[in-house]
Amino acid sequence: MIQTHNPSEERLLAYATGTLSPPEAVVVATHLSLRPSSDRFVRKLMAIGGNLLEDSPPAPMAQDALDRALARIETDTGSCEAPPALNDMPELPEPLRRYALGKWRFVGPGIHARAVHAPRDGKTRVLLLKIDPGRFTPRHTHCGVELTCVISGAYATETQRFDVGDLEEADESILHQPRVVSDEPCLCVVALDGEIQLEGFLGRLMQPFVKL
Repeated sequence: MIQTHNPSEERLLAYATGTLSPPEAVVVATHLSLRPSSDRFVRKLMAIGGNLLEDSPPAPMAQDALDRALARIETDTGSCEAPPALNDMPELPEPLRRYALGKWRFVGPGIHARAVHAPRDGKTRVLLLKIDPGRFTPRHTHCGVELTCVISGAYATETQRFDVGDLEEADESILHQPRVVSDEPCLCVVALDGEIQLEGFLGRLMQPFVKL
């Protein structure tokens, strides 16, 4: 039996309440588009939250609330109209098709990455990672949280396998070396906080050249 990997209930709750960081929300939204069971769970959470809001007494808003909200939008986007997204991958799940994409760039043998121009949160950003069959990333840990959702293909770590729709949550406590185990390239969307940290002396020598 193939084990499925879903986000933690805490992360799904944060997504449902709108408190998850924007880059992580993009990856979770991609997972939900590929995993109907998780999507149904999140919709239930949203429905419960909506009922709680309806039952709560109204709270007065500040007189300048609308002006401040509009000013924040203009500051974040530069204008009230967002530029059209430039996305040349119609095969991507819907949550990713709305964002412009950067150019593919070489990361290592059989490994390429391209930026997803979704909202950032500090050093946390979104990228697409494509790894050829049989290839693997350097053995590494992380500066912060790394969320990875498989879009096509499959990869395995030392202890687990991740297929389409699976989501892996990793942080500085996780040391792994994902390897593609599918016959086709593995395409993933990743929310990455900072840079990955390569293991060992050789990893430290390679670190300046491995930039995601």
